[in-house]
Amino acid sequence: MAKITYIEHSGTRHEIDVAPGLTVMEGARDNGVPGIEADCGGACACSTCHVYVDPAWVERLPAKDPMEEDMLDFAYEPDPQRSRLTCQIKVTEEMDGLVVQLPEKQI
Repeated sequence: MAKITYIEHSGTRHEIDVAPGLTVMEGARDNGVPGIEADCGGACACSTCHVYVDPAWVERLPAKDPMEEDMLDFAYEPDPQRSRLTCQIKVTEEMDGLVVQLPEKQI
């Protein structure tokens, strides 16, 4: 398991154990973390699972693919360095301690 911390825009923290092989989005969805809407169910066809990755983790995650880059253009206030779609981050044991912050809203 990898412990992932989801921080709501309000500052409320949710520390969730997520099984390797799931996505960061599935970990949030399956544990009722508010603010991850995941309207497309993880198909990278919307931006409603957008988060800001903690700066310490940006370089440690796999790179964004072109489809994710395109979808992030539709996210609320995307950050060129820190924004990611959680449906595109597959959890591994090495992600234990990952911290992501949720935007004020999803669009």
